[in-house]
Amino acid sequence: MKRLFCAFLCVITLCFTCSVSAGAVNVTEKQVEFVPVIRFVASSDSHVRDDDDLTAGRIGTMMEQAYAFAGEDAQYTNVDALLIAGDVTNDGTQSEFDKLKDAVYGALKQDTRFLAVAAKNHDGYDMSRSEVRSAISAVTGNDADFHVVINGYHFIGISVSSHSMSHYDDEQLAWLKEQLDAATAEDANKPVFVMQHEHVKDTVYGSSDFERWYVKHFSELFKQYPQIVDFSGHSHYPLNHPNSVWQGEFTAIGTGAIYYTDYTAEDLHDFSDDATNKNVSNYWLVELDAANNMRLRGIDLVAGKVLCDYYLENPANPQNRNFTPEKKAQASTAPVFEADDKLLLEAHEGGCTVTIPAAKSTDGMPVVLYRAYATDESGKVIVKTWTLPWYFDADAGDTVSLELRGLGKGNYKVSVVAETAYGVQSEALEGEVSISSPGRFVAFLLRIGMWMKHMFNVIWRAII
Repeated sequence: MKRLFCAFLCVITLCFTCSVSAGAVNVTEKQVEFVPVIRFVASSDSHVRDDDDLTAGRIGTMMEQAYAFAGEDAQYTNVDALLIAGDVTNDGTQSEFDKLKDAVYGALKQDTRFLAVAAKNHDGYDMSRSEVRSAISAVTGNDADFHVVINGYHFIGISVSSHSMSHYDDEQLAWLKEQLDAATAEDANKPVFVMQHEHVKDTVYGSSDFERWYVKHFSELFKQYPQIVDFSGHSHYPLNHPNSVWQGEFTAIGTGAIYYTDYTAEDLHDFSDDATNKNVSNYWLVELDAANNMRLRGIDLVAGKVLCDYYLENPANPQNRNFTPEKKAQASTAPVFEADDKLLLEAHEGGCTVTIPAAKSTDGMPVVLYRAYATDESGKVIVKTWTLPWYFDADAGDTVSLELRGLGKGNYKVSVVAETAYGVQSEALEGEVSISSPGRFVAFLLRIGMWMKHMFNVIWRAII
């Protein structure tokens, strides 16, 4: 739905298999000795539609891949559960819930449990909230708010309230506290998995006041339970962004999305290309060993390839917090270009297209931003721009392109830097270009379009 609000407005390269180097153990060092005792898929935002079989088919593909990954493990081959954290349907119709059920149970093996919650927005478009809760319960066989135990691990899910104008109500929060107390009393050294649709405020990528894909209901409660590992969706933001795994008083994990990917940067929300973002889909394959250490593999569903591979020492232990924002920022180091990398500059009316080889990460985290500047002969910056590489696509190309628009007639030096999620920049690649005809009106229209897109997203977030 949110695509309708910004589809008409204006308009990578790193696949890595390592943990964040903020004191975390590289997964390849642990892989040989890591023996899972539970394995499950964590995903969200399937948006199953009546008029499109794309995501229903992706559920089947996702599980085929998960079973294939599991089958490569000689010591533990099970996939014990599939989690979908809300927006399971696109318009919240009964026929979409029926289609979801067919897709899921056509894909799952008998020993794989289906756990899902229903969300306030997409799942509630067509039905009352009580009807939505009944619909998700009919699909999963659990209550809309559930607490189940699989292989000794507790899974707790929270669906949208049946009677509150808010997402969740006080009765649900009281129930949730009771479940958390019971789960942690049984074994305080085990992670407890919690799932709701929206991110907890100020945790993972997408949960800040700028991005606004959050709820505040759980913040104070979750801080009381270091054992919590919380899965959430809603933003559709890439799971291999460094901030999609967050640790503080508890652990929070953004699930990406099955349907399509959004992303954000600078002053724009949802900086996405509608012609291509449906080609990007991802999910987590989660494993724990007998010592409760967790392995997280972020999978590019379309490519069937691993985007990121993290190792978290037992997250129930508050001393194990290698994925805090502070530690990741401290570990962030400048990307680098190869010594012989050069800019390719193609002049056109009022500007130029800049193409560069993708920069290389030096810290195991993806390069998430490129900035380009055009300066005149006096050294004054005349035009600047930025773009995001497709770091969330395992088959992204090995070059990045940017458009510098609004340059008058003259000679310019063009500089490009690559940047990490924490603002650490590479050395610049530089080149020169001559522009023969002006194009400042084009730049003015582009700025107006970007401002309009920003305002539509602000209004949309206020509505949902």
